[in-house]
Amino acid sequence: CERICSLSRYVIADAQNPAMTAYNQWFERTLDDSANKRISIPEAFLAVDSILNIYLNVASGIRVYERVIEKHINEELPFMATENIMMDAVKKGGNRQELHERIRVHSVAAGAVVKEQGLPNDLIERIAADPLFGLTEEEITGNLDASAYVGRAPEQVTDFLSENVKPLLERYSSLLADSDPELKV
Repeated sequence: CERICSLSRYVIADAQNPAMTAYNQWFERTLDDSANKRISIPEAFLAVDSILNIYLNVASGIRVYERVIEKHINEELPFMATENIMMDAVKKGGNRQELHERIRVHSVAAGAVVKEQGLPNDLIERIAADPLFGLTEEEITGNLDASAYVGRAPEQVTDFLSENVKPLLERYSSLLADSDPELKV
């Protein structure tokens, strides 16, 4: 959201304010910083409060379309799988450099088909039809499991939510409003 970005930029820039005062005063307290403090500190809190209200307003109506996400992942999955496909071909005696170049050529061509013609990604079919790889389509499609490319992300997200987010939500649940903040645009 543009307003969140704009206000965040303001708060980030405002964080430099104490440094500007400190470099001038050399940590000797003088009266020239009092007006600055009276303006910058409350303004920062008001800006962060606005950021959080905007975020709550936007996030309260959020919907996750899992099928659309799955579709987008599957469209890009052939490109993500090329390293594993290449290594399978190398294990069968293929030359890594030649395979790498051929994957590059096929990837650029498949990308052009998707981006310029709006057609489905045909990278897997291109690689399967290329005798240099020496792999069957089944061996190639065996590399198209998206969960093989996420590492520990699912566990890390679960850990983060349970160890960091959930305790904070429980701790401050009484401060969280039951109604969504209203925005006037």
